[in-house]
Amino acid sequence: MSGRTTIHDVARAAGVSVSTVSKAVNGRYGIADATVQRVLDTVRELGYESSLVASSMRARRTGVIGVLLADFEPFSAEILKGVGLAVHDTAFDLLAYSGSHHGAGDGWERRSLSRLSGTLIDAAIMVTPTVVSAATEIPVVAIDPHTGGADLPTVESDSFAGALTATRHLIELGHRRIGFLAGRPDLRSAGLRDAGYRRALADAGIPIDPALVGVGRYELETTRESARLLLASPTRPTAVFAANDLSAIAVIEVAQEMGLRVPQDLSVIGFDDVPEASRRALPLTTIQQPMRRLGQVAADMVFTLLAGREIEQTHVTLPTRLVVRATTARPAE
Repeated sequence: MSGRTTIHDVARAAGVSVSTVSKAVNGRYGIADATVQRVLDTVRELGYESSLVASSMRARRTGVIGVLLADFEPFSAEILKGVGLAVHDTAFDLLAYSGSHHGAGDGWERRSLSRLSGTLIDAAIMVTPTVVSAATEIPVVAIDPHTGGADLPTVESDSFAGALTATRHLIELGHRRIGFLAGRPDLRSAGLRDAGYRRALADAGIPIDPALVGVGRYELETTRESARLLLASPTRPTAVFAANDLSAIAVIEVAQEMGLRVPQDLSVIGFDDVPEASRRALPLTTIQQPMRRLGQVAADMVFTLLAGREIEQTHVTLPTRLVVRATTARPAE
């Protein structure tokens, strides 16, 4: 073998993944003793050990990518899967971290980065962060930030276009009284979904009725309360667009409790396409945002920064698409 031996050469010769080589030479847990021994024997045979140690000392790296989450819920879980796919077969491990930030106001990410950077992680991916600036020496990328693109590289879905498509779908079915259950007022993507809903109605010449707009804040009880108010009205909507899937599912449950049939009496469409959306007895029509792809793109940005290269596009917006299932139909005559 000519040239400098790489970790990929070791992995190929030992018949294991690059991640397994990294764990074996760094003494991490989760690998069988026999596998560790085989990797270390291969390292010695190929003369990789000395260059690995020298590189590690120069870089002072931990070999870990951190994903900072406000909470472990379906959206962030799918993003984690996407980051995991990108990290698989690399020399990096993945750490998912949700620090204690309840009641502490905005800026939980800064505190988490302060605890983790340089000692536990080499780079961080922040999911729906409240801030998009951080005084840290490690590379940081933000997914779906509250305020949109700013100091950090960011990745998000096209919430405005998705909401426009969702509302137009209901309009094309013949609905004119279309309710909207908004998400968190402080989250930029939620604001864009509200704007997309309003633009679709305006484009169709349908007046916006404030009585048809409720705020769910992506919280179950708040959503259920708003849904009851909407559906109890004498001039209730014939369709509802909810700003995320969990809110849409809550609307369906409330409607059924009130004796309304979905989609015969009420059409419902969500946003996200979390796994539960397609697994329900009545599969949910929704706007699919590429959640795993968000994680993969963010991880690719991190790897570019760790390699000392500049990112070509620092603020990436990924397209969404309509997935029609069983919860939307033409309104009853």
